[in-house]
Amino acid sequence: MSKALGTFRAFYLVALCCVGSFLFAYDTGIVGGILTFSSFQADFRYGPAQKATVGSNSTSLLQAGAFFSCFFIWPFTARFGRRLSLVLASTIFCIGAVVQTINTHSLGAFYGARVVSGIGVGMATVIIPMYSAEMAPKNIRGMLGSMFQFFFTLGVMTSYWIDYAVSKHMQPSTAQWQIPVGLQLAPGGILGLGMLLTRESPRWLAKKGRREDAMKSLTWIRGGASPEVDEEFAEILASIEEEERVTGGVTWKELALPVNRMRVFLIIALQIGVQLTGNTSLAYYAPQVFAAVGAGDNNLLITGFFGLVKVISCLFFLLFLVERIGRRGSLIGGAFLMGTYMLIIAVLTATHPPSASQGLTSTGIASLTMVYLEAMSYNISWGPVPWVYMSEIFPSRIREAGVAIGTSTQWLFNFVFSQVTPHAIENLGWKTFLMFCIFNYALVVFAWFFIKETKGKSLEEMDALFGATATAVDSEAIHDKARHGDVLQVEATHDEKRR
Repeated sequence: MSKALGTFRAFYLVALCCVGSFLFAYDTGIVGGILTFSSFQADFRYGPAQKATVGSNSTSLLQAGAFFSCFFIWPFTARFGRRLSLVLASTIFCIGAVVQTINTHSLGAFYGARVVSGIGVGMATVIIPMYSAEMAPKNIRGMLGSMFQFFFTLGVMTSYWIDYAVSKHMQPSTAQWQIPVGLQLAPGGILGLGMLLTRESPRWLAKKGRREDAMKSLTWIRGGASPEVDEEFAEILASIEEEERVTGGVTWKELALPVNRMRVFLIIALQIGVQLTGNTSLAYYAPQVFAAVGAGDNNLLITGFFGLVKVISCLFFLLFLVERIGRRGSLIGGAFLMGTYMLIIAVLTATHPPSASQGLTSTGIASLTMVYLEAMSYNISWGPVPWVYMSEIFPSRIREAGVAIGTSTQWLFNFVFSQVTPHAIENLGWKTFLMFCIFNYALVVFAWFFIKETKGKSLEEMDALFGATATAVDSEAIHDKARHGDVLQVEATHDEKRR
């Protein structure tokens, strides 16, 4: 019964904190729709000629706020913990959302609010993967970590359908754009208030020397006391002890270790790889593709179903695939499939250029199918897995720094590719898809040679997996001690060793 309770609590806690991922996606998704509303243009006093500039600024400023927040949230969460950091992120986001919702008639005020909201979502995207990994049982950590991407796709889909609903069923008015924007406050409030009812990360508590509180937190999230909980707690303490012994308590020394430099390289490469798949770029370009192949007035409707496909594929991945095929297998397979679909789109576009005047042709339907399949492949591989991998491969004492570096890389290159893609499409045409095909096949090679499988391993076993012999702990020996004694005896052994 305790194991079932622990599984329920882990799912509940991770789902609650992943509301922050939902916020990130929803906030990004609704802007593209509301900026096309004549009511928004009238209230903020700009014309159709400025629409592209306003859209670019609104997206870029959110990303800029998120990028810079990655650096100050790292020391904050290291000092004050995961829960309070998410409460702060929620509060900052809600302040920005309130100002966005108010009809200020000022683009400057709207832009400023976008920066503030970006700071909030950027903070959340650093903390959520880390908190999820630290609280999840190792046998379902991949599944729970994939919920970050699942809630992201859910947020995108929700934004598509809400934009579609208000555009079809509401007359142009201030309320038409205020409703989609104001609805952000609901999940924002849920995230902040919900965190007040959860427990702090036991690994963070143990790192701070609050071992009794850490044991209570671990016991709660695992559904009650058990020998397995004692073994896990002993392993956590041993790992922290070894890290402190090797580095003399100075965290930055750990980042400088060769094995940790390799881990930093991996998460930076993975987050750049996410953009190289072309999925983000294709998502920006998809509405234009749909319109070009004859979707016409059904453009928004088809885009809505595009969001639904992403949700279903990501849900299928986290329920049935991630703990079966693992991280490495999904990255290799996903990149190969996406490269193949990009190649087919390139060939179709080159040989049968789409034309809106022709209506929905067989070639157009084939292109749409490839776009959908590419999105599905992304959401069972390079969408969720980098977030899972990034949050689990670092030792606890530098996890904040590692995740912050990876997340800031994601925001930076998301911005770069969102700016570059329209120009690439304009200048390269169908060759853009060929370019992404080559990138994806290169990612297959990268994942094959560099990615180590982490499925089924505890966070404390990662040092041994990545060859960090100086800080690696003997998990079997620790578990044996916990089985034949208790955690206090294990702690006493560490204290004697330290003296």
